[in-house]
Amino acid sequence: MIAAGAGLAFITHAPNRLISGQGIPLYSLLQGPTMLLLVPVFALLMLSFVSPDWRVYLLIMLLAELLLTAQTALAGHAALVLTGGDEDSLARISFGGGFWACGALLLLIASDAISRMTSNHSWRVLLNLQLAIPIVLLLVNGQLSQLSLLKEYDNRSDVFDDALWQHLGILLGTLIPAILIGLPLGVFCARRPRWQPAILSVLNIIQTLPSIALFGLLLAPLAGLAKAVPWLGEHGVSGIGAAPAIIALVLYSLLPLVRSVIAGMNSVAPGVIESATGMGLSRIQVFCKVQVPIALPVILSGIRIVAVQTVGMAMVAALIGAGGLGAIMFQGLLSSALDLVLLGVIPVVLMAAVVDGVFKFLVSILETSRT
Repeated sequence: MIAAGAGLAFITHAPNRLISGQGIPLYSLLQGPTMLLLVPVFALLMLSFVSPDWRVYLLIMLLAELLLTAQTALAGHAALVLTGGDEDSLARISFGGGFWACGALLLLIASDAISRMTSNHSWRVLLNLQLAIPIVLLLVNGQLSQLSLLKEYDNRSDVFDDALWQHLGILLGTLIPAILIGLPLGVFCARRPRWQPAILSVLNIIQTLPSIALFGLLLAPLAGLAKAVPWLGEHGVSGIGAAPAIIALVLYSLLPLVRSVIAGMNSVAPGVIESATGMGLSRIQVFCKVQVPIALPVILSGIRIVAVQTVGMAMVAALIGAGGLGAIMFQGLLSSALDLVLLGVIPVVLMAAVVDGVFKFLVSILETSRT
């Protein structure tokens, strides 16, 4: 982290978005009170030589969180100084490689300390989520408003909000049918082992297809279907748009979901099923009251994988007109605007982290209640 902060540009300053920015190193910004930023750095360095216990790990987490907040506030303050606080300024102040490297390493330090501090999954999820609170407060207070990333958002707030809702719509539109198809299919495979090789082979073939290729394969059939049945075309089913994207993402989701259901059902010991049957429970009651509760944590883990996978793969769906945050990312790539690319990428990363955390939290609650 020290090497990244000293050797890479902390922020970049450009007269406008069309000109490459000039890198500004971190040491040039450390003047006066900002020199205090070095205190938590050396504190973290010294703590690496201290005999660890939960109190040391808690202090490491707090220092990493403090340093992450301080470096973000420093970048926001530097942007304010360089632009003179002018909202209409054409100057662009962007995060440099040093900022991103230090931020990623600080998050890694904090997450590692949290994982070593407690073995409780619920506490781990909550402590990881609270790392974002100080950054959110800086955003709400407007201390980062002069950064080019926030200016890009201000210029495209309506487009960004629409893209965000479209992305969430693709996520929900994929998860719901994937669960409705994948759960029964997984249960069928678990109860009919002789069908497993054939079904899993088909799903494996689908999984190996590149996403762009699968979108292309769906284009002609869906376009023909919309032409043959105008009602479907009126309701959004066509060769391009959200329909082929959701169908492709559902197909991609089936393999991990079916595998998780099979693993969950197989995790139920035969003796448990025999005991439940001996107590007079019917086959349906054994399934609903015994097998499903025991298999649910494993199944939720599979749904978590599918959800995180869908959040990322939905970015590519923008190439066939499905919208979402991928459209902002590709627009930034075409115009060589890095901040516009980040405006599409960063929310997806955060969304994936939140989805992953929520499902891990649910799994931890189920496992805790069962023990």
